[in-house]
Amino acid sequence: MTSNTWLMEHTKVILLTALLVFVWAQIRYSISEEQKDGAAVGNIAKDLGIDHRTLKERGFRIVSTSGESMFSLNQNDGVLYVNGKIDREEVCERSTPCLINLKIALENPLEIHYVIVEILDVNDYSPLFPENEKRLEIGESALPGARYPLQAARDPDSGSNSVQTYKLSHNDNFRLEIKDREDGKIPILILHKPLDREVTKNIKLVLTALDGGRPSKSGSIEILIDVLDINDNVPIFTKESYTVVLNENAPVGTTIVQVNATDMDDGQNGQVVYALGNNVNNNLRELFQVNPVTGEIIVTGVLDFEVKDLYEIDIQASDKGIVPLATDKSVIIKIVDVNDNAPEIEVTSFSNAIPEDSRPGTTVALISVTDLDSGLNGKISCSISDDIPFKLMPSSHDNIYSLVTSGLLDRETKFQYDITLVAKDAGQQTLSTIKTITALISDVNDNIPEFSFSPYAFYVMENNVPGKFVFSVSATDKDSNENAIVSYQIWRESSEENKYTSFININSENGEIYALKSFDFEIVKTFQFHVVAADSGTPSLSSNVTVNVFILDQNDNVPVILYPVSANGSAEGVEEIPRNVNAGHLVTKVRAYDADIGYNGWLLFSLQEVSDHSLFSLDRYTGQIRTLRSFTETDEAQHKLLILVKDNGNVSLSATATVIVKVVEPKEAFAASDVKHTVKDEEENNATFYLIITLGSVSVLFVISIIVLIVMRCSKSTDYSSKYLQDTNYDGTMCHSIQYRSGDKRLWSGIPALLCSLFSDINHFNLL
Repeated sequence: MTSNTWLMEHTKVILLTALLVFVWAQIRYSISEEQKDGAAVGNIAKDLGIDHRTLKERGFRIVSTSGESMFSLNQNDGVLYVNGKIDREEVCERSTPCLINLKIALENPLEIHYVIVEILDVNDYSPLFPENEKRLEIGESALPGARYPLQAARDPDSGSNSVQTYKLSHNDNFRLEIKDREDGKIPILILHKPLDREVTKNIKLVLTALDGGRPSKSGSIEILIDVLDINDNVPIFTKESYTVVLNENAPVGTTIVQVNATDMDDGQNGQVVYALGNNVNNNLRELFQVNPVTGEIIVTGVLDFEVKDLYEIDIQASDKGIVPLATDKSVIIKIVDVNDNAPEIEVTSFSNAIPEDSRPGTTVALISVTDLDSGLNGKISCSISDDIPFKLMPSSHDNIYSLVTSGLLDRETKFQYDITLVAKDAGQQTLSTIKTITALISDVNDNIPEFSFSPYAFYVMENNVPGKFVFSVSATDKDSNENAIVSYQIWRESSEENKYTSFININSENGEIYALKSFDFEIVKTFQFHVVAADSGTPSLSSNVTVNVFILDQNDNVPVILYPVSANGSAEGVEEIPRNVNAGHLVTKVRAYDADIGYNGWLLFSLQEVSDHSLFSLDRYTGQIRTLRSFTETDEAQHKLLILVKDNGNVSLSATATVIVKVVEPKEAFAASDVKHTVKDEEENNATFYLIITLGSVSVLFVISIIVLIVMRCSKSTDYSSKYLQDTNYDGTMCHSIQYRSGDKRLWSGIPALLCSLFSDINHFNLL
């Protein structure tokens, strides 16, 4: 509708309203629907010529009317307002025009006025079809000109805002015809061109209804046309050929490919089912199946590239027509190698026992590696760790290696090597195999026996039981088996130094040493010999060690009294002294010695019996007898003194001597004194001779011991554990506090013992 037409229509309405007011003396207003709440319709009081200042007093209001709820009247100024939102289609449905009659009253004095409010239509509704879509079934054999009536669209708006025309979407098979009827325009669909279901089995058309509003509104419906079929087409595969690539070992149930065949027919005639071709053998039927509905080819068996790498399968597609039509298609399946085989390691010619004197480059084993895969998946590399004296040498043949020694072997350092072989392929996901072989290093007699100590020092108590075990030596050999079996023997030679080897013997199997005779400290104090340890290898290897033996003294000698002179096991002497001697006069000296040393040879003197204790005293250490006071006339002329001499051994040994002291007058004493001095001079000369011999012997032994100790100290500084210890009870005297040990201080502890022996030998003669 043009703007001029719209203007003319509204002018007609206005003129008609004015005519009615004029004729009926009524007021008429026009408002568009969808006005907002509170919109002003018109000033009734002003239009009726009533003073608005008297409205409230006169009671200006709307009385019983059908439209009273849609409007409200302001009693102050006489303006009519819209109450809420007005929808013309709800108030008047489809009537035209839409008039609302209002009855307005002035109560004082009473006046009745009529007001007509026309609700003008606004194009606020679109044409609407009863359905969203319409489905038609038309056979592909239908002739052109066939008519198919369609339902008309409805529009609640009125006049030009209602449905005015229809449009059909562009297509080659149908056209639209519009028929006018009293209740509106009716669309009719006419077949214009024959249908072919194989070309188009479904046709989708859009029918659009348009109203006459400005701007125009529309509504549409989809028309779905199903073209009915006849079975006049065979199934056709969508691809000319099917070639797929499949990894070996694909899991059962894996979909390889989906074939697709289409049949241009419809219904049963166009439903395609799939199956393996008639010429497919049973082996393939165990490996593959085809889904009859979807056409998916599925793996049903185990595929192995190493068994077969290519398969060709015939797939048949057929429809479900009364007389089925079918077609075949070949599917080629190429199996791709997957790195599913780990390398295999085979060890041949393996020498598990390798002599430790093998030269570098000695072949230990031949190793071959294989892989059933192909390409990079079957390309193998083999290696071993670098921290062992072995290496792999590749040979001229692929995947064959020689395991050879790469360094010197020493069984005593390491007797076994666990060689880990690692074989890897070059696949994208590398597979590897690990194999461990154990190489044992066999022994070669390349180590001499080694003694636990060098030199050895042992302490043996004198008076030992002949034939009894006294000490042992031990040697070990780092070799194994017969090469490590050690036998012992004493190195015997006819030299003066080794003359004591005849006193001892050794157990050749365990190194235990036995004394063949009893040792006497007073005859030999120390000696040494050599022990040879030899293994049982071929040739035999040996070593020797020096064994120093120190004889420990026992208290096995009783004191020997030199003066008074012994006779039949007793000693007795006579001494004459003048009566006029003073207190402290040396009467005589008891002389004695002990062949033992140390405390065993340390002598003590005591006075056992005496006729008068007030006259004589005996020195405990020197054996000197002195007067305690001067003699008186009443003192007896002869006194007998019993002297006890004992050593300081744990079990003390002793001897006794008797000294008779005669008191004479001074003249007699001088005569006797000359004779006695002559005897004493002879005795002292003999004692001096013995002392010189003893001191010389002890000095020589002392010097030899010092030299031996210095040599041993310089030759080896290893500390030795104490194996032999003479445990002597300490009784407070000097020499017993010295203990002989082999270990913590080595042989240096022998020095104090020798010193004690020296001083004890000096004491033997009591020459002070």
